[in-house]
Amino acid sequence: MTEQEKGPVFRQVVLDCTDVRELAEFYRRLLVWNYRPGDEPPRPGAEDKDWLVLRNPDGGAQIAFQQVDRLEEASWPDPGPVPQQLHLDLTVDSVEELDVQHRRVLELGGRLRSDRSDDPEEPLRVYADPAGHPFCVFVA
Repeated sequence: MTEQEKGPVFRQVVLDCTDVRELAEFYRRLLVWNYRPGDEPPRPGAEDKDWLVLRNPDGGAQIAFQQVDRLEEASWPDPGPVPQQLHLDLTVDSVEELDVQHRRVLELGGRLRSDRSDDPEEPLRVYADPAGHPFCVFVA
């Protein structure tokens, strides 16, 4: 690539889900991010949106959530009929922080899929979010 060539800017990852608010709230609380203005929870009795965006307070890529009628949960990291297709990688600074975040993920509704927290080279855990999307938290 030459210096004059420029690619597109990576804006966000979009996750399909059957309940956009539930999944957006899971990641909002886990990552401690904020809704894009106008995407905050609606007042009681008001209709919710079918597309929500969380903004990274440090800038950079965002996460968006798109309503779908049906979604099959990925079977990864186990072999099975539904491949991962995509997963999010989240990092922490230490094994101690990995354990803190493990408790938070479970409290927020995530499910542990694989535990390699004792791996001496790359301690990590694989989870499924409430919609079944896989994501990893690892020490880096």
